[in-house]
Amino acid sequence: MNLAVLLNVVLFALVVAWLARRAMHGAKLSTNVLIAVLLGVVLGGAAQAMYGLGSPIIRETMNWVGLVGGGYVRLLQMVIAPLVLVSILAAVTKLNNARALGAISAGVLGLLLVTTAISASIGIGMTRLFGLRADGLVQGARELERGTYLEGRVTEAASLTNIPALLQSFVPTNIFADLAGTRSTSIIGVVIFAALLGLAVLSIRRDKPELGDRILQGIDTFQQLILRLVRIVIRLTPYGVLALMVRVVATSNVDDVISLGTFVVASYVGMGIILLVHSGILTLAGLSPARFYQKIWPVLTFAFSSRSSAAAIPLSVETQVGRLGVSPAIANFAASFGATIGQNACAGLYPAMLAVMIAPSAGIDPGSFSFMASVVMVATLGSFGIAGVGGGATFAALVVLSTLNLPVALAGLLISVEPLIDMGRTAVNVSGSMTAGTVTSKLLGQTDFAVFNATDAVPAAVPDAAQPEQATRPAVSAV
Repeated sequence: MNLAVLLNVVLFALVVAWLARRAMHGAKLSTNVLIAVLLGVVLGGAAQAMYGLGSPIIRETMNWVGLVGGGYVRLLQMVIAPLVLVSILAAVTKLNNARALGAISAGVLGLLLVTTAISASIGIGMTRLFGLRADGLVQGARELERGTYLEGRVTEAASLTNIPALLQSFVPTNIFADLAGTRSTSIIGVVIFAALLGLAVLSIRRDKPELGDRILQGIDTFQQLILRLVRIVIRLTPYGVLALMVRVVATSNVDDVISLGTFVVASYVGMGIILLVHSGILTLAGLSPARFYQKIWPVLTFAFSSRSSAAAIPLSVETQVGRLGVSPAIANFAASFGATIGQNACAGLYPAMLAVMIAPSAGIDPGSFSFMASVVMVATLGSFGIAGVGGGATFAALVVLSTLNLPVALAGLLISVEPLIDMGRTAVNVSGSMTAGTVTSKLLGQTDFAVFNATDAVPAAVPDAAQPEQATRPAVSAV
């Protein structure tokens, strides 16, 4: 490590220490995360301006910074499976009867898939409105490397396009393998296992009430343990976000980002329209979109900065229950399903935009009805099993492009702006899952309107670093 790299690492460590000091003195997590985003942009931009894009000093510095950013992402991935398992298990065991499970699942899944289909249609419209095409984009070294990587994952993506095989893959054969995330549909396998295990607990409670009560106490204890672990990981978000932003800005070619600016604008316009669709669905259900977004704003902020809809699961559940009056069972199902099925922006909007952009390169008319219908259908069905962490949108695009026989390597052309767009996509995904949960709860008559209409509720979703105990208590009663 030369002197320049050492100084860069020391400066980064000092910024991390300053953020930690703010947290210790009562700064809100959401505020610290946003500050970390801005500082990451400043530090990354300064590094590139000082040393130049592709400098060996930047590469070595990013290796050390990556310990924080990469470690944070790995921790998020670590907690997803146990969190989904305990959330669904606890939700099912609190149902009055097993038949309610079918109605909840149908309502949540139906809304997620419908909004994903609408999002894909919006993606098609945005691409054509802005006149986006892939054949005019420049392929640099990073883009070519990314394209080669994507071509290597085509076989994995193609396995999700065989519908009977896809549905069969949802059924877990080895729950421990699914907890380890060995398959693209592992999270769905965990959901199914947890639901069946919950039904078994309900059966035991009916036949042997005392034993059933002891099992419930064990589940509650395990749930509190996992939620506390999630809280610990979530408090690391400012440092992880800082490292990720520094890396993105320091290693991004500004000219490439500017050249892809139209795609970025089109993406965010499309995401804005999707949020309007969510508002329309809420209005049709007799709910106030303004009040809904006012209450879920802290969760969307966290999702935007962390770029992980899976990490937002506990915050989503707490906000739905504690601020929107959603039934705990429905909130858990909506948050868990929404992190792996029917992601409106990652699995709907983004793959559809790429497909329409790339189609002319393959001699396909992107304006034909048959092609557009195929894009919407494939994007909707292919949304099953898309992981709610960084990289999920890329895999969703692989599923759509490979199914439509389009060159997947061209998807690598957008690597320069991927992180910038992914922040917005994650927030829209979480909005979609929370919309599905809120509307389903309303339609099934399980919404507590005293909570939904309250204007003085304290947002349970974003814990203050200075008040860890207060931050964790709502999760116990909410889930």
